[in-house]
Amino acid sequence: MGDQVCGACLQHPPAFDRTLAAFSYNFPIDRLLHAFKYSGNLALIEILAKPLAELAVGHPKPDLLLPMPLHPSRLKERGLNQSLEIAKPISRWLDIPLAAEACRRTRDTPTQAGLKLRERRRNVRGAFACDLDLRGKSVAVLDDVMTTGATLEEISRALRLRGATTISAWVVARTVKETG
Repeated sequence: MGDQVCGACLQHPPAFDRTLAAFSYNFPIDRLLHAFKYSGNLALIEILAKPLAELAVGHPKPDLLLPMPLHPSRLKERGLNQSLEIAKPISRWLDIPLAAEACRRTRDTPTQAGLKLRERRRNVRGAFACDLDLRGKSVAVLDDVMTTGATLEEISRALRLRGATTISAWVVARTVKETG
């Protein structure tokens, strides 16, 4: 998707430093992610992970790779944490330690789908805790989709409180607002 900075990020910089997105969130990636996330189609992992790993090679390597945590009840419902499953091969391919237990979701928040930005921010406020000492560390948080960035913003706040110095958001796909 290139090295673009949206106007909203210029006006109100997020708690994370950069975003790497392998795809725009539209057809066919939206369908593939949906099949992976909600139907557990594990055969799609490499198709979704490889382009993000290839994109990451051209950027500074973080000290740790952190998958976006799911609340235990959501994990039970889905049967897998899609972010963790995508992070596993990327961690191996790029030789970045995977810190799957570094952060946790402290509240079972309703799904973000259908919520406006302000509602999304309110929905995830205070929903994450990190237990790992991250002083002086560079971390990448991996998630499947970035819509408004509210979830990544909130987990980044928790990471900053634990001392992370550089935070990158690595996502398979990102929604992009049309301009014009």
